[in-house]
Amino acid sequence: MVSTNAVATASKQALSMAPNPGKATILALGHAFPQQLVMQDYVVDGFMRNTNCDDPELKEKLTRLCKTTTVKTRYVVMSEEILKSYPELAQEGLPTMKQRLDISNKAVTQMATEASLACVRSWGGALSEITHLVYVSSSEARFPGGDLHLARALGLSPDVRRVMLAFTGCSGGVAGLRVAKGLAESCPGARVLLATSETTIVGFRPPSPDRPYDLVGVALFGDGAGAAMVGADPTPVEHPLFELHSALQRFLPDTDKTIDGRLTEEGIKFQLGRELPHIIEANVEAFCQKLMQEHPQAMQQLTYGDMFWAVHPGGPAILTKMEGRLGLDGGKLRASRCALRDFGNASSNTIVYVLENMVEETRQRRETAAEEECEWGLILAFGPGITFEGILARNLQARARD
Repeated sequence: MVSTNAVATASKQALSMAPNPGKATILALGHAFPQQLVMQDYVVDGFMRNTNCDDPELKEKLTRLCKTTTVKTRYVVMSEEILKSYPELAQEGLPTMKQRLDISNKAVTQMATEASLACVRSWGGALSEITHLVYVSSSEARFPGGDLHLARALGLSPDVRRVMLAFTGCSGGVAGLRVAKGLAESCPGARVLLATSETTIVGFRPPSPDRPYDLVGVALFGDGAGAAMVGADPTPVEHPLFELHSALQRFLPDTDKTIDGRLTEEGIKFQLGRELPHIIEANVEAFCQKLMQEHPQAMQQLTYGDMFWAVHPGGPAILTKMEGRLGLDGGKLRASRCALRDFGNASSNTIVYVLENMVEETRQRRETAAEEECEWGLILAFGPGITFEGILARNLQARARD
């Protein structure tokens, strides 16, 4: 006799959206974090103590920033043990790039390996079935690159076809999905593992009145890794989450200094322009319209409110500006705001955490039938350039309409 739970499960699966032949889908997601969990309420005192800074104005500014970011918790590689071993990292003006890369290169590979294995477990396939590897990181610099180190750590085939995207910043996760989509659709039977991994070790610096913008990073950024398995034509044992349709990348002329990062002997010197949220607000609608025009049949009856929005949460001001420009209600960016709250801005990884939140939200809605689900939506991120990355997608876990 078939159990009621089995019948209910089968019924839900039957109501899921069917994937289109030949279209790339996200088959599974995974994440990993370093061991050091940082509570935002303790960031200020800990950072000022670890960098031996007693400047009251800098402390007051950092306190204010920690409140406005809306971040509650983050994970970071940096720890008191690391600072004890490398005290020069907390001192101004010392050449420390070698030390930073020694720490970072090891950390990003470890986190990417853990996130990838979590993704593979969720997918249910074997490592030997992975045909391509796309690796994204702005936190390392070495030869051979992190893509080979990750392939070795996972025990992938020597014939796995690798692509590495370096220094793409916050747009790197969606850029990686775009590349994985292209590979999956052009190589029948391909299973593409996308892995992202980032740490702020390379940019950790003591505070200075000459660099007040450094404090934004202290209050906002986190570390971690993300992973996604991408493939077309899912098998009966695979459970696709999102189907990826049109993908678009666009850079905005004359904005290359707005998100500025430079490798120096002291690490990466990073600066975010205050105008960033306003630039995104001014350009995001035209970018979204272009993405939606790639699939006019699906989009002609939809408004922004009918769609789901998986947006990289660069900061609360960016999300608020987007809501205002596109007329979105507060719940549309809930998955993004929750990722920012729980993990901070973890650069390229963060879009994976947003998508995981959306999968969980969909599951809860299916169980309660409390809200109408959105089949179509946009996956968006913004990075150095200023570069916009976007993918028009279908939520395959949403209930099929009668």
